[in-house]
Amino acid sequence: MRETTQTVAEGLEGVVAARTRISDVDGEAGRLTIAGFALEEIAGRATAEEMIWLLWRDALPTAPERDAFARDLAERRALPSIALDLLRAAAARQSDPMDALRMAAATLSLDAPADDEDQARTVIARFPVIAAAYERLSQGHEPIAPRPDLGHAANYLYCLTGAPASPERVRALETYWNAVADHGLNASTFTARVIAATGSDLVSAVTGAVGALKGPLHGGAPGPALDMVFEIGSPERAEPILREKLERGERMMGFGHRIYKVRDPRADVLASAAERLFQSDGDRALYRIALEVEQTVLRLLEEYKPGRRLQTNVEFYTALLLHGLGMPTRLFTPTFAAGRAAGWLAHCFEQRRTGRIIRPQSEYVGERGRTYPSQE
Repeated sequence: MRETTQTVAEGLEGVVAARTRISDVDGEAGRLTIAGFALEEIAGRATAEEMIWLLWRDALPTAPERDAFARDLAERRALPSIALDLLRAAAARQSDPMDALRMAAATLSLDAPADDEDQARTVIARFPVIAAAYERLSQGHEPIAPRPDLGHAANYLYCLTGAPASPERVRALETYWNAVADHGLNASTFTARVIAATGSDLVSAVTGAVGALKGPLHGGAPGPALDMVFEIGSPERAEPILREKLERGERMMGFGHRIYKVRDPRADVLASAAERLFQSDGDRALYRIALEVEQTVLRLLEEYKPGRRLQTNVEFYTALLLHGLGMPTRLFTPTFAAGRAAGWLAHCFEQRRTGRIIRPQSEYVGERGRTYPSQE
């Protein structure tokens, strides 16, 4: 075998593959910076449209820019008939919602111009509409036409139920989308950058990113985190049930993160958003149980796994917040994708500017010198 002096980083662990001004993830300190803003500074204040503009332009929009951008997104929301036909077919087969999103996303290039900016705006405008339309179709209901007079987050909630959402619910969804809009060079973001680097269109790039996000090792499991809260049911049951789970070696869903060695900053932002939502419009009893579960899990993890630094991650409060907004668990990952699309596209724009294709090397470890068998 040929000698190699290169070190192979499995999974590209520790390899720096891009320079970016979009976000910075500091796992040791538990800090997430989004385009220069600490996450806790921007997530609960910016509208969804402002966050998208910030990621794409590296500056907050002026009021006229924000309003014009919001109007343009609203005008792009209507889905082409082929996308609706595809969603109906997927609903008839009860396809996974992420499969439905991936398939419908691929249709968006049919009536979106080849220009990157136009395609990006069309993707952002339609991803929530696709997710809402498929949710309704899969449950036997007709899709609800989007409303051009509503903002990006408010329209998504409207398309799910047909009723205007309260300001508190809109703020909760905007905070969630802002909190998950970008998070470094994760698998789906890297996928989008690789595709964009080839010169392919941005619809292809985000369709590939959706495929990467569907994988359970990347997309996470906010649903099971909520299932654990429901299973416990009351604060006094938290410790005995959680001890039993830990003694069986079960993983505590919603706790621990590959990057964060302290508490995930997104968890703090979403915890505050969940508190505001449940105070004004939600099941307060469920919220109290969730708090008890969180505190008990953290205490028991320190007891059973000392020094592992397993803290609350974004999945725990994602589950609580989206449930509080009335979303079923099957809708959690498509809703995440609708927020993360802003970051995917920001990275595509950034990668385009480098003018470089992404082409890492590999180390060959197979056989050599084989001969094809004689035909005699």
